[in-house]
Amino acid sequence: MLSRLGALLQQAVETREPSVDLLEAFTEHWRGITGYYLEATDESTPALRTDIPWRLRQLLDILVYEERQRPAGEPGPCLEFLLQHKLLETLATLGKAEYPPGMRQQVLLFFSRVLGQLQQPLLHYLSVHRAVQKLLQLSGDRLGSGTDKEELQLAAVLCSKIQQDPGLLHNILEVKSILDGSRAPEPPDSPREEYLEHPPGTAASSPPAQLSPARRDRSLVTCLLGLCQSKKSRVALKARENLLLLAGLRQEAAASCLVRGSALCQLLAGHLCDLYSAVPAGTDPADVLAMDRGSWRAQGDGAGDGAFPGKESLAEFLSWLDFLDELVMGAHPLVADAITEAVEEKFFQGILQPQLLQMSELAVLGTTAVLTGTVRQLRSPALLHRLVLFLLGPQRHPETPGDTPHPLRAQLIDRCDHLCDEISLASLRLFEELLRKPHEHVAHNLVLRNLEARAYLQRGPHGPEERGAPETEPEEDGLDLEEDPYFTDGFPDDFGATKNPSPASTPSGKGQASEVVSSFLCLVPEEAKTSSCMEEGGYDTYVHDALAMVQACRASAAPWGWPSSPRPLDSCQPAVAFYEGHFLKVLFDRLSRILDQPYSLNLQVTSVLSHLAAFPHPHLHEYLLDPYLNLAPGCRSLFSVLVRVIGDLMQRLQRVPHSRAKLLLVRQQLLGLVPGEQMDHTVLFKGVVVLEEFCKELAAIALVKGPPEGPP
Repeated sequence: MLSRLGALLQQAVETREPSVDLLEAFTEHWRGITGYYLEATDESTPALRTDIPWRLRQLLDILVYEERQRPAGEPGPCLEFLLQHKLLETLATLGKAEYPPGMRQQVLLFFSRVLGQLQQPLLHYLSVHRAVQKLLQLSGDRLGSGTDKEELQLAAVLCSKIQQDPGLLHNILEVKSILDGSRAPEPPDSPREEYLEHPPGTAASSPPAQLSPARRDRSLVTCLLGLCQSKKSRVALKARENLLLLAGLRQEAAASCLVRGSALCQLLAGHLCDLYSAVPAGTDPADVLAMDRGSWRAQGDGAGDGAFPGKESLAEFLSWLDFLDELVMGAHPLVADAITEAVEEKFFQGILQPQLLQMSELAVLGTTAVLTGTVRQLRSPALLHRLVLFLLGPQRHPETPGDTPHPLRAQLIDRCDHLCDEISLASLRLFEELLRKPHEHVAHNLVLRNLEARAYLQRGPHGPEERGAPETEPEEDGLDLEEDPYFTDGFPDDFGATKNPSPASTPSGKGQASEVVSSFLCLVPEEAKTSSCMEEGGYDTYVHDALAMVQACRASAAPWGWPSSPRPLDSCQPAVAFYEGHFLKVLFDRLSRILDQPYSLNLQVTSVLSHLAAFPHPHLHEYLLDPYLNLAPGCRSLFSVLVRVIGDLMQRLQRVPHSRAKLLLVRQQLLGLVPGEQMDHTVLFKGVVVLEEFCKELAAIALVKGPPEGPP
C-alpha cells in the first residue's frame, strides 16, 4: 500500500510540474505580446517583422500540448487563463485596430487554429463567442484588406463546428439575446461557469426571432456572403461550399434559426438582384441564348474575352443563379422555402415583373432574353415552380376568349405576335424554354386545359350533341380551298374523302400511323418542294431528331400521370364551345402567316409547335397530329391551318415567274451554297422552305409516336 501511495504521489508531482512550467511560459508569451504595445515606437513596422506571430504560435502550441496531457473535456490552467483574462477578446480588439499593420491577419489565423485544433468546445464560452463575433463583424471591411483567405479559414472552422453541433448556430448568430430583448449577461469569473445557455450537444428548442438591423449587419452569414464575391476564385468557391453546408443542416431547429435568425435569404436574393441590374439593358437576346449554362463552381466566365458587352456581368448573374438553384436543392425544406420566397418577392415580382410589363421595347427585349436564360438555368423544382406560377399563374380551368386572369401571362403570349419581330422571336424562345422544363403546369396551363373536353371534335349522330358538317373559319373570306384547282396538287387520291369521314366513322377519324405520316409528307405539293433537289440528309435525319425530342418529352412527362388514351367523349361536357386558348391561337395565327414572316421567326414558331406535338398526352397528339379529325364548326387544328396555308401558297406561286428555280436558289442560299443575293419574293420562298421542313418534322414525330392508344 505504501508503495502504491508513493507511486501516486510521484505521478502527481510529475503531472503538476509541467503544468506550472506551461502556465509560466504561456503567460510569458502573452506578456511579450502586450509588452510590444508598451515599448514599440514605430507604428509602421509590419506585424510579420515583429515577434508577435512567433509568440502566437507558441501560445497555440502550449494550448494544444496542455490539452493532450489532460483528461478529455477538462480545461487546463493555460486555457483557463486564456478564458478568464479574455485573451481572445483582447486579440480581436488588436486585430480590429490593425496595429501593427497585418495584425488582423495574424489574429484571424490564431483564432482559426485555436478553434480548429483544440478539442475543447470553446464556442460555448462567452468570452470566446464574443471575440469571434467581433472578428466576424470586421468582415464588412473585407474589401481591400487582403485577409480573404484568413477570414475564410475562420468561417470554415465555424461551419465545421456547427456541422458537428448544430446547436452552436443559435449562439453564433446571437439569436438568444434577441429573443428576450436583453443583452447577453456578463461572463462569470470562473470559466467553468461561463457556458452559454445551450451546452455542447444540445439544440436550441425555442423558436428564434428576427434579427434587429444592428445585429444582422455583420455575422457568419454576411461574412460568407461577402467572401462569395471575393476576386480570389478559390476563396469564393469555398465560401459557397460552406454556405451550402449551413443551409443543408438537417436539424429543424438549426434551419429555423438560419431562416429567422439571419438575413441569409434576403441577402442571397438581394445579391441576385444586384447582379441582374448590372447586366446591360441592351444585351442582344441571341448573345444571351448563346451563353453556356452558368456554373456556381466556375468563376470569371466570360471575363475579358470581349465576346459582347456585358458578357461578364451576365455570366456572374447566371453563376449566382446556379448557386441559388444548388442551394435550394440541397437545403433543409425550411431554408429552401424561405430562399425561393425571397427570390420570388425581390427578383421575380420586384424587378422582373415591372420590366416585363413596361412599354419600352428595348427594355422588354433585354428582360425577356435574360428571363429566357433564367428559365434555362433553373433545375430545382422549388424555384422552377415559383417561376412558372409567376409567369403563367395558377389557373387550370379552360380558357374563354378575352379572359385574362393573369395579366403577365397574357402580355407574354401577346408578345409572341408583336409588331416588333425581335420581341416576338424573344417571346417565342421564352415559351419554348418553359416547355422544355420538367413541370406539368406549363403544358397544362398553356394548352391542355383547353383540350380536356375534346370540344374540337364534331359529335356524331349518336353523340351527346349532334352537329352539322364542318364549316370554314369565320375569318376566312369564303374561299372553298377543297375546290381550288391548286389545292389538291400533290395530295393522295383519297385525300378529299378522308378529310371529312362519313357519320358512321369514329369521331376522331383516326388513320393508321403510315397514313398520318403520308398526309403530312404529301401536304406540300411537288412543285413547292426543293429538298429532294439538294444533297441533304434524308428523312431518316428527321426521324432521328424526332425520336430524341419525343423521348425527352416522355421522360419529363413520366411522373405527371397523363392518360394513355383520350378521354371518352361521353364523359366530356358537350355544351362547351371550343376555344384553343390564347397560346395556341397566337401560334396558329403566326403559322397562318408563315409565307409573310421573317425566316428566323418562322423557324421559332414551328419549333414551338413541334415541341408541343412531341408531348405524349393523347389529346395533344390527337389535336396536333391527326389529319383526319372531324372538326366541330368554327374549329381549326394544326393540320387545317397548314391546309389553308398550302392553298394560299399554290395561288401565290402561280403568280411568280420561274418560281421553282427561284425557290431552289433560296434554299441554296439558306444552306450557304451560293451568295445570299436579294430577290423578289425572298420572304415567300423562305416561308415555303420552312413549311416543307415543318411538315417533315410533324411526319417524323407522328411516325415515332404512332397512333394514340385506346378507344376514341
